[in-house]
Order: sequence, then C-alpha cells, then structure tokens
Amino acid sequence: LQSIASADMDLNQLEAFLTAQTKKQGGITSDQAAVIAKFWKNHRIKIHESMINRSRWDNVLKNMNWRVDLKSQSRHIDQINTPVAIVEMELGKNGQVSFLL
Repeated sequence: LQSIASADMDLNQLEAFLTAQTKKQGGITSDQAAVIAKFWKNHRIKIHESMINRSRWDNVLKNMNWRVDLKSQSRHIDQINTPVAIVEMELGKNGQVSFLL
C-alpha cells in the first residue's frame, strides 16, 4: 500500500502493480489484491492528502490578497501618483490558528 500511495497510482497503474505482486513468489493472493484495489479506489484522495499534510515542514499559505494604490496627496508634487503595492498573506500550519503578515 505504501508503494501505491507514494506513486499516487491511477487505476491502470494499480492493476498492473497488483498483477505483478500476485505473480511474485511470496507475493499477495488475488483476493488480497482485490481488497487492496477496492480500498485504494475508495480512499485514494484521503490517503494522498494525508501524505501531503505529513510532508509539510513549515507554514503554508492559507490566503492572499493584494492591491495597488496611487498616492493622491503628498507634501511633494513628485510623489503624487506613485504606485504602492499592498500584499496581505495569511499563513498557518495544519490544525493551528492562522495569522496575517
């Protein structure tokens, strides 16, 4: 199952892999292959998301907003219409409260 999950196998790859495992000496039986295939079909997305979540080491980007403003008033005339970019990023870890930067 670990090999199947690591490769994120589609149904064709899964069938080929399980067929090879049943033909291997000391491998799995065809009944075991059928159970593994059914389990993978039903839980593939959950397993893949779990592997991604466990592989993260740091914060993740939860949300991002941005805009560009132009100065309309200033003490000096040469600073008017100067574009300013404002970026707001929300970071967090899985299962924890997020925070804004």
